[in-house]
Amino acid sequence: VRESETGRARNWTMPPLRQRREPSERTNRASVDNTCKGFDRRENQRCAFTMAEILLSLTIIGVVAAITLPSLTGNINERTWNTQRKALYARMSQAIALMPALNGYGTLTKATSSASVVDTAAETFVTAGLSKVLKINNICDSEHLADCGVVSKITTLAGGTFETAKTLVGFNDRFNGTFIWTGDDGATYSVPYSQQDTKAAAFETANGESILVYYNPYCKDEVTSNMSQPLMCANFVYDLNGTKGPNTVGKDIGFMSVLYPSDANVVAPMPLPNNATSGKLNANDAVSLCKGQNTEARLPNKDEASAMFYNKYLVGIQQGDYWTGSIQSGGQVYYQAMGTGNRGASSRSYLGHVRCVQR
Repeated sequence: VRESETGRARNWTMPPLRQRREPSERTNRASVDNTCKGFDRRENQRCAFTMAEILLSLTIIGVVAAITLPSLTGNINERTWNTQRKALYARMSQAIALMPALNGYGTLTKATSSASVVDTAAETFVTAGLSKVLKINNICDSEHLADCGVVSKITTLAGGTFETAKTLVGFNDRFNGTFIWTGDDGATYSVPYSQQDTKAAAFETANGESILVYYNPYCKDEVTSNMSQPLMCANFVYDLNGTKGPNTVGKDIGFMSVLYPSDANVVAPMPLPNNATSGKLNANDAVSLCKGQNTEARLPNKDEASAMFYNKYLVGIQQGDYWTGSIQSGGQVYYQAMGTGNRGASSRSYLGHVRCVQR
């Protein structure tokens, strides 16, 4: 006891002595069972993974990545292509609407009946018409299509290969000739039809798309023969990323058709890869079947079906009469003959093929 400066006494008590721990041999559990028990505050250490465990983990991650990445990349590409496709369709539709007329561009000459066609129709259509209402970076004639990013071979929607054609008739041979076929009623039909052949052209847009052009300078608003060929003014085969892959219809490659010269209609159908059924159905069942395929599927309208006929070799569609979703004034339903180009109308009980398109 001692006194403080104030004079009062204070008691001081010694704290208890800390009990001395006996030294003991500590065992490194990690070195014994090679399992991690967590952080040991006394030992201040963690367990580690072995090299074999790390390699096994990396292998599993690699396998999972190899399985999932292609699907993930494919989905990203699909969304990108869909966005580009819609944007291109909007720009082309606006440009075509600004053109006063779609026929009459360029010259067509033929020295003899056997001479090949020498013309500037498609190229003039782009240079003197389309380029005035659409931003275009480069224009190429039929002999220099590759300079505008047009590929020589295209993978069709059906999985085949289509070699890029330099003329309209080369693109679709049903634009010229006499068509003889057997109808679904068993009768034989013959329709002579001749469309002026023209050379192709191509151009690159300011957004980087490569577009191949097939042009008909004599397109009409109406035809009495019910053939859909004269209705086509221009047909565009576009490639959203130029020479880059996969160069496949339904992915980076698609088509747009322009029908009617004075009141033009631009259509860009996206057909599904296969017919909805291997058989034929009446019109009402065809509508129901497309609705049942998926929420985005429907029958094409008559102009979309004609566009599918113009691009039949890109689609890979088989011959036959295909239902459309368009109704004629008399209540009959339009169909498109993919073998000949005939656009007819029939009662709903008629049996036709069904190829649905995406909305």
